[in-house]
Amino acid sequence: MKQYLHYEPLALRRDIIAGLTVAAISLPQGMAYALLAGVDPRYGLYSAIVVTAVASIFGSSSHLINGPTSAISLVVFSALSIFDADQRIEAAEAMFLLAVMVGTIQIAISVLRLGDLTRYISESVILGFMSAAASLLALGQISNALGVRDKGTGAQHILYRLWLTLTAGDAVNIKAVFVTVLTLLLAIALRRLMHRYRWPQFDMLAVLVIVGVGTYYAGWTAPGADGRTPIAIAGAVPSDFPSFHVARVKFGWVLDLASDSVAIAFLGLLEALAIAKSIAYQTRQPLDFNRQCLAEGLANLAGGFFQCLPGSGSLSRSAINFQAGAATRFSGVLTAGFVALAVVAFAPLARYVPKPALAALLLLTAARLVDVRRVAYAVRASRLDASVVGITALSAVAFGLDLAIIIGVALSILLFVPRAAKIKAAELIVDENEIVRERLPPESPNPGFLLYDLEGELFFGAGPELEKVLHGIGQQARQLQVEHVLLRLKRVRNPDVVSLEHLELFLKEARANGIFVWLAGLRADLLSAFDRLNFDNWIDADHIFPQGADDDSATLAAVRRIRSQLARDRNVPADRLYYRV
Repeated sequence: MKQYLHYEPLALRRDIIAGLTVAAISLPQGMAYALLAGVDPRYGLYSAIVVTAVASIFGSSSHLINGPTSAISLVVFSALSIFDADQRIEAAEAMFLLAVMVGTIQIAISVLRLGDLTRYISESVILGFMSAAASLLALGQISNALGVRDKGTGAQHILYRLWLTLTAGDAVNIKAVFVTVLTLLLAIALRRLMHRYRWPQFDMLAVLVIVGVGTYYAGWTAPGADGRTPIAIAGAVPSDFPSFHVARVKFGWVLDLASDSVAIAFLGLLEALAIAKSIAYQTRQPLDFNRQCLAEGLANLAGGFFQCLPGSGSLSRSAINFQAGAATRFSGVLTAGFVALAVVAFAPLARYVPKPALAALLLLTAARLVDVRRVAYAVRASRLDASVVGITALSAVAFGLDLAIIIGVALSILLFVPRAAKIKAAELIVDENEIVRERLPPESPNPGFLLYDLEGELFFGAGPELEKVLHGIGQQARQLQVEHVLLRLKRVRNPDVVSLEHLELFLKEARANGIFVWLAGLRADLLSAFDRLNFDNWIDADHIFPQGADDDSATLAAVRRIRSQLARDRNVPADRLYYRV
């Protein structure tokens, strides 16, 4: 809530304009997504009020708008397929239970601080996801823009449904096309005026009002003799407010909905965080991933007790909120308030919003969502980034946004783990100027000892790489018949059981072969692990040089000790081997 302590009038004005604009989109979308989930439209509107407000209050992103989404609604529809068509009351009660289960899981993820893992999702994945999501958003609005009814079923691919709609559907509605084009032109013109004269960004809201009033007086939103309007409108909005309700559930429903609740919980978090990260990249706003996970969970948990459809971050509404100039999270609270006001007081007027006008604004939003410059930058950066952008985008188009997010996460893991598992081993020498540096290929190793610098994460994924590196060092020591090996471990981190086992095996095998291993620059975590595993019972304490053990350098101190040892063994005066930086 620190964001509101210094709340300026200019920020309030921007949030009010953004809230009004997003609320105008939330009304028809809330009803549509509820119908997509197979439940009463009012539950979608309730979600656009309660879930939106709670998530905005507790969230981290200044622009993320939560509420019903198409991806979540499709999973909810699948989850409620266990009920027959005439079991509407039971299905609704099960949906409220589902929202509570989803919220509980998301809160648990936040408590366990697993939300930070989302930072490892590649930016290339986010770019591919957002580009494809914008394309799908645009494709889904073509029928409304042309004034024709969608053909096909939700089980069919969106491209196939679009093909059916355009080839075997209704004739194109010229009036709807006119409204779409007019809305686009007005929105573009007004946005340019906003920028030129630095006016508040009320262009989208102003366009909806202008087009809505114009179509009303033209008689295009009034039903004719056949009961149909010349162009499609948002439709009737139920004028009641969400009330507290404890779902009447059966124990069997919990078992039936368990897997779906987990799927919705993770899908919702990935969807919301992907959108928040994409917008935050443009605004440079820092995000607290665990806090956002908590906000998602609290929003769904509260929604389950106020008859809400489970929700997540909305791509279209978040983008419109950002583009309309929202300044703080309070824009989401205002959006919820304006939706509630429209539901309670202005339901008769809200029904006259033309669907082609909404479609035009969503088409414009989709176009603005694609950051062409940044996508081109990622594609040029490397073949790997280009491949990730392309695979994620194609996955979204081919399999849907829900699976695309999962595929994107899998790609991020496949990209991250091999890089994190790399152990860099560099052989160092003390040159003729008594300077420790990396050995170049033509140069000979240090006389009498080997010096290696290791760098990387000592977790299980790096186990095979660490074993290979240590085996190579031991083999080189035996070939050169040196008796001393110094490992600089200052830049190895987070040791686990696998890496410690490999290190222990190397040390014991070296001792068995008559090779003394010295360890320098050990960090606190590695020393603590040694202590817990009782390494001091068999490793010489004077062969360990912790980080900070010497005013000069732990590695330099170890080099001096080794060279002094060599001097005694070979009957060479120690001062001839004195080490200087």
